[in-house]
Amino acid sequence: MVGRAYAMFDTAIGRCGIVWSNTGVIAVQLPQTREIDTRRRIFQVHPEAREQRPTDNAELAIEGIVALLQGGDPDFSDVSLDAGGVPVFNRRVYEFACGIPRGETRTYHEVAKALGASGAAHSVAQAIAKNPYMIIVPCHRVLEPGNYTGRLSPYGGAISKRRLLALEGAHPVASKTLFEVLLPVAPSRPPP
Repeated sequence: MVGRAYAMFDTAIGRCGIVWSNTGVIAVQLPQTREIDTRRRIFQVHPEAREQRPTDNAELAIEGIVALLQGGDPDFSDVSLDAGGVPVFNRRVYEFACGIPRGETRTYHEVAKALGASGAAHSVAQAIAKNPYMIIVPCHRVLEPGNYTGRLSPYGGAISKRRLLALEGAHPVASKTLFEVLLPVAPSRPPP
């Protein structure tokens, strides 16, 4: 294969797309409202990509994405990514996001602080918004404090962070950031 290729595949939330090169996965496109819109988004961002049968690496990514969207807990560590066009800071954010356990979340500020760039919460938010590796790099686990209902990114299609986190079984104990908005804490009462 020369250049870039893509494939469409079925998941529990609709038809997704994946784009790859000889180096690895370049992008994942989650479903838009209609498949034609999903394809259109792929063509807008990767006009040179041609539809082909997935490589072994792309197939491994597809299997993991399908599993996660069915509530599974796939391991993407063997999926090669083509990060040739990804800025270094964004790569660092994506590596950090991959280390966030399933069902847990972090805020933009927490990620920036962990990366030694505590004043860079906005830059973290920008990197998350530009994540081309949806699901493989779990950017849905990185949230704005108190708000996680929005779309993921241009690659996110019609699915929200809330839905992906629900599929992962996020719960209040492991994800205070996520649930402090949804589940107001009842005032503590002294024991009778």
